[in-house]
Amino acid sequence: MTQAEMIQVLAGFIGTIGFALLFNIRGIRLVMAAVGGLLSWLLFVLVNHVIPSEPVSYFVVACAISLYAEGMARLLKTPTTAFIITSLIPLIPGASLYYTMVFALQADMTTFLPKAVYTLELAAALALGVIVSSAFVRIVNRVAHGKKKT
Repeated sequence: MTQAEMIQVLAGFIGTIGFALLFNIRGIRLVMAAVGGLLSWLLFVLVNHVIPSEPVSYFVVACAISLYAEGMARLLKTPTTAFIITSLIPLIPGASLYYTMVFALQADMTTFLPKAVYTLELAAALALGVIVSSAFVRIVNRVAHGKKKT
């Protein structure tokens, strides 16, 4: 891992603290939410070295971080969304969204359309990762507790 990547991981930790404070998360929950942000960017950097497709990397990391959030929520008796939202903050495709809007406002449709599709791919990968992990946890909980589908 390069020095620049280590700085990015640290920035993911610090940035997540800021967003967690906005969501009024305090104490140990704040620390664990920030660790989630650190983990999300660390995993993204590591997975992106193995899988060159950014949307696939986003999906894999979103799955892993959602499982982390589910575990922290149960451990700290906190809603899962508090950890999922804050931990995935470093992965929000801000630059991609920014350039998509710039090209749209400049009416540069030849550049806008591919950038918009790519931005949507990243956002969809994050959403699908959260959905897949949440569904997995629900299925495991049902099987573990012997509950029938209602």
